[in-house]
Amino acid sequence: MARAPNASIWPWLGLAAFLLVVDQITKQVILSNYQLGDTTYVTSFFNIVRAHNTGAAFSFLAEAGGWQRWFFTAVGVAASVFIVWMLRSHPGQKLFAFALACILGGALGNVIDRLVHGYVVDFLDFHWRVLDGMFPAGHFPAFNVADAAITVGAVSLILDEILRLRRSR
Repeated sequence: MARAPNASIWPWLGLAAFLLVVDQITKQVILSNYQLGDTTYVTSFFNIVRAHNTGAAFSFLAEAGGWQRWFFTAVGVAASVFIVWMLRSHPGQKLFAFALACILGGALGNVIDRLVHGYVVDFLDFHWRVLDGMFPAGHFPAFNVADAAITVGAVSLILDEILRLRRSR
């Protein structure tokens, strides 16, 4: 699809920056008020916890020996450059650009953590008994605002593609 006239990348970069700032502020609050492993009960299915993730999603490669810090940092930076290029090419495609902006803000939030701390700060801990068979004590792996933004972005990309395919029929 061609670039829409008068469409700008700046609102999308603003959204990404907003998500990045919210992510970093929430992580700083956790780092300032919690020690590693500290937990605050909030509801029967949700806690605030301080966790460090040296790997990727679901702590993939967390015990890999250290090289993964730089690998995931490089992947995050490369993805961010590609996303900005895509945003410049398609700023008028609202759902697509929204998705990319969410992923960009989240990716940069986690890249900053890896560079500054050597790990990603996670703190949102959801747990349900139904998850007992998949996760220890039913606790879904802790995550953060950046991870949530990346997930919303990924779901939005899938929705955008489904809608695009339906329009082309």
